[in-house]
Amino acid sequence: APAAPAAPAAPAARLALGGLPQWGVAAAEATAATAPQAGSLLPTLLAGLALGSVAVGAVQQRRRAPRSRATGSARRIAVAAESGVRDLLLQDAAEPRFPILSRRPAPEGTFPKLPASVRPGVVTGQALVDLLDWAKENKFAMPAVNCVSSSSINSCMEAARAMDAPIMIQFSSGGAQFIAGKGLDNKEFHACVAGAVSGAYHVRALAEQYGVPVILHTDHCAKDLLPWFDGLLEANERFFKKYGEPLFSSH
Repeated sequence: APAAPAAPAAPAARLALGGLPQWGVAAAEATAATAPQAGSLLPTLLAGLALGSVAVGAVQQRRRAPRSRATGSARRIAVAAESGVRDLLLQDAAEPRFPILSRRPAPEGTFPKLPASVRPGVVTGQALVDLLDWAKENKFAMPAVNCVSSSSINSCMEAARAMDAPIMIQFSSGGAQFIAGKGLDNKEFHACVAGAVSGAYHVRALAEQYGVPVILHTDHCAKDLLPWFDGLLEANERFFKKYGEPLFSSH
């Protein structure tokens, strides 16, 4: 004799199906209505579909969570990974050197007669201490040139490269104001600060390319020039927070 029609899902069964999408509920009920011995299969079917729904929901939640938390550099790295440049971005994030041309290999040249810590570019921190100590031990002086323009800065670095030697490039308040230009207001030493910072950025952008070690210094700071000096210290602090070293080598 044909099997008796299966009864509709009981209220408890419908509660178990409540977490499923509508198509899941319909499929479960249709299967239960047509399957032989539905009474013994239905509880197993309901439990399997309910567990499957929970698993799908958990996976979707995990997929959504990283996107909701990804901000700033994390999102940048995630996007970069899709375009195949993740390694370059990670290198930039860990690279303390000035970011000009940072996608090109950093000059790795060394000077055999100088301390191993001294490399091309602006010398700061322990490398600066090593260089000054080495100069003192070997009883020689490095030239310190007050620069007033990008042309004079470039001339100093070109001469250092020709002599295969380090050099000190420095700015006075007047020379820094000259770099900024006469058209810039110097109220509260604004032009002096801006010119010195501009010159420092120029040195940082090109010293590595010239392949010479540079001590970036400032010159002449009488009491009446202390506001200029304060502005340079502030620039050092901002630069340090971003790149892990001060903008200038010393003052």
